[in-house]
Amino acid sequence: MFGKVKKWLGIEGVKLELILPDMAFEQVGAVSGKIRFYSKNTQTVTGIRLVMIEKYSRGRGKERLVDEYLLGEATLDDRFDVPAEDVLEVDFTLPFELVKSRVDEFGDKNFLTGGLVKLAKTLRNVHSEYRIEAEAKVEGTALNPFDRKALKVVEV
Repeated sequence: MFGKVKKWLGIEGVKLELILPDMAFEQVGAVSGKIRFYSKNTQTVTGIRLVMIEKYSRGRGKERLVDEYLLGEATLDDRFDVPAEDVLEVDFTLPFELVKSRVDEFGDKNFLTGGLVKLAKTLRNVHSEYRIEAEAKVEGTALNPFDRKALKVVEV
């Protein structure tokens, strides 16, 4: 009975790890990587959900505001078995599109406005952090394995 509870909770079940490049380029509009699966028991993965999120923060102290934006999403509906005590890797490509504020669009007009926007963003402590999250749906478990990794996005 204890084994069934551990399987249902995902203990000793499928674990996943995201393997990503250090950075992504805005011009490419997609990130390619791998998801590494390993498990102590053979289990079946019925799907994988991948998302790319931007955490956009601005302000200081009590005035600080933080928003999160979904930049891209992909679902892999492949069904496969993760063998016991072995590693399985699945390749993926996640398309994304950066969200630009009106201020950023104004700064893209020419180099003069770009400098003003950069100065204003520095004064307002504007900062973006990007991450990719992966969650696998595993047959017979209530708690699905997931992983998240930070990623640097190079804007041109």
